[in-house]
Amino acid sequence: SLAVLQALEDGLKKADADPSVKAVMICGENGKFSAGADIRGFSSPKRHGIGLAPIVSLIESCGKPVVAAIEGVALGGGLEVALGCHYRIAHVKARMGLPEVTIGLLPGAEGTQRLPRLIGVPAALDMITTGKHIPATEALKLGLVDEIVEENTIEAAIRLANKV
Repeated sequence: SLAVLQALEDGLKKADADPSVKAVMICGENGKFSAGADIRGFSSPKRHGIGLAPIVSLIESCGKPVVAAIEGVALGGGLEVALGCHYRIAHVKARMGLPEVTIGLLPGAEGTQRLPRLIGVPAALDMITTGKHIPATEALKLGLVDEIVEENTIEAAIRLANKV
């Protein structure tokens, strides 16, 4: 939603400007990272506010380490947010993917550029063109996530952020 995008923008800018902040951790709520954009907003004749692609670029360009703590699902725009982060930790039961192709849409927040850079063209093309969701264990093998945990993902992400 626009409210989430605005909160991400405000939080990132505030954290980047605050010398006492050493790293940023992005997580979801209620055991889910993000199921992506609300497609109902796509049908609006005119959308106001910031778009997802500039937010993902803002995450990527943050001067401080940004860690995604992925629980549940990171799908569509949610995965694109995670791709903008410098590090990604996923719960062992998490699933990731770009399913928008199944309804005739391509990922629109530069996921089609970031994913191949991270996991290689063949694996990225498979994910982008099929819309399949991959489990955390496969994401780790592909290099999509840096670590998988069976414990509290947020605590693990904070530990990683403190380490880097």
